[in-house]
Amino acid sequence: MSRHGLHRIPRHAGPRRKALVLGVAGATVVAGIVATTMPLLAADDLSIRATADTTATMVPQDGDNGAKTTLATCAVRCDGNPRGGREAVVQFAVTTLPATAVNVRATLRMHAWQEFPATVTAHASAVDARAARPTPMLPGAVLDTVSGVAKGFNEWDVSALVKGNGAWTVSLEQTGLETRIYWASTENHNPDLRPRLEIRYDVGTRPTPAVTSAAPSPSRTVAPSPAPRPTPSASPTRATPSPSASPSTGTDRCGEVSSRLVPSCGAWWGMYSPSSAGDGWDHGAAVAEVEAQVGRKFDIVHRYHDFSNAGSNGAFPDAYQRQQMREGRLMFFAWESRIFSSGTVLTWQDVYSGRYDATIDAVAGRIRDTGVPVFMGFDHEPEDEPAKGSDADFVRAWRHVHDRFAAAGADNAVWVWTMMGWSGHYDRYTGLYPGDRYVDWVGYDPYNFHVCNGSKVWKSPATTIGGFYRWLDEHRVGVGKPRMLAEFGTNFDAADPDAKRRWFEEFPAALKAHPKIKAAIYFNSPGMTRRSSTCDMTMNHDASSVAGFARAGRDSYLRQPTGGAR
Repeated sequence: MSRHGLHRIPRHAGPRRKALVLGVAGATVVAGIVATTMPLLAADDLSIRATADTTATMVPQDGDNGAKTTLATCAVRCDGNPRGGREAVVQFAVTTLPATAVNVRATLRMHAWQEFPATVTAHASAVDARAARPTPMLPGAVLDTVSGVAKGFNEWDVSALVKGNGAWTVSLEQTGLETRIYWASTENHNPDLRPRLEIRYDVGTRPTPAVTSAAPSPSRTVAPSPAPRPTPSASPTRATPSPSASPSTGTDRCGEVSSRLVPSCGAWWGMYSPSSAGDGWDHGAAVAEVEAQVGRKFDIVHRYHDFSNAGSNGAFPDAYQRQQMREGRLMFFAWESRIFSSGTVLTWQDVYSGRYDATIDAVAGRIRDTGVPVFMGFDHEPEDEPAKGSDADFVRAWRHVHDRFAAAGADNAVWVWTMMGWSGHYDRYTGLYPGDRYVDWVGYDPYNFHVCNGSKVWKSPATTIGGFYRWLDEHRVGVGKPRMLAEFGTNFDAADPDAKRRWFEEFPAALKAHPKIKAAIYFNSPGMTRRSSTCDMTMNHDASSVAGFARAGRDSYLRQPTGGAR
């Protein structure tokens, strides 16, 4: 974690404890997933705005529905009117799918402001979505059904309708509740709430299924304040529990994971939870305790490691991580070019000169021998490391490490390039990108610091994660790569005790509005901030915050059916 505006604080000479992601779909699980759904070459996601929408109704008092900021649905008998039924009708124009697109998956996303005990079914529709007040028509083929309308975004799988480029119209039919439900329309003043069609697709011809394993998906780096002491050089000897049974992978539309650990829908949910000398550097308990607080397993466990090639810091994966993989979590190894115990900082020239090739090769061999895909990062947030060399030196060091892994046969390493994502460094990111051949995921570390960095601005989840997301789109860096919040976090608001809880509850909707983000890892540490009466970036500093975070983790978008989270 680097606080924007405070990123030049001198680093502590001790080890930099990096962000940890807790994972729940590991070795055995992923192997089964890939065996049955070996992915095609992943292409970019598409997020398409509606071209037209309206409410189909027999009620003349409704007026011009095509120009309203809301759409409505209601049962045939509605608010006492036996002919008061309403259907929301939305049309999308899909024009940019390539001719080689296959396995197209399309999701309709509509925003409601309240929860309702209603069933809403998506149908293919022949209604004119541009009409002011069209008459409802007999519904077309059933596409998907939502039982119980949630506050925020609701989703329907409309893949049976959207097969490629063209104009596609969907109507929403409500049953089970005889009062109106309102949905944000294309005219809504908040563009983040408007109807969306999210499309994901593959390119190429599906290969013969082969049993392969898959691994986790985020990466992160942050120096806690004060920085904890390094873990002991001896490998942990804690007795490990019996591994849990691997969940069924299934072949449903949301049960696929690519060889690069990209879930076919939704996103992985992860956590960095630091251990300390006080708990005996028990990295396993550090994760398990947070999981107990929020009532679920995480999909990704993220830890930071050094170039010592010794002990838990450098000889990874260690006993804790091996056990976590056996229990079905995904691992993310964030590898830093420094020695934690001595405070030694390597330069990128040290790395690419060959001086540390024996260390690189040893780590590559251990990663290869895990037999499953794992996330690998090298020197996260390099823009905040002026002592290590130039941007070109970083790129050269990254490629050197990557190429030695390839030479060692460690093809199961899934490479996560992680930046701060701060606007003050926008002019550098193109020069820090190693190239598409060397990167599998694009990661960044957004935070709502509020007063922790001297600001008075409270940023919503969408604002927090949206800036660098748009920059990547506009500058076409990492086109087609899945994105990861390798670290994210929020402060609390001393003037509003429930603000942090609400921030967490709103977070899944922000992810859904940024569908290229396929993993999010909370950095549960003060990092480079200091706890005070107005600053605490940890997720579990009070019961209200824990409740909000737990609710976010129960959102179906963050509960992959491929992992233990369900």
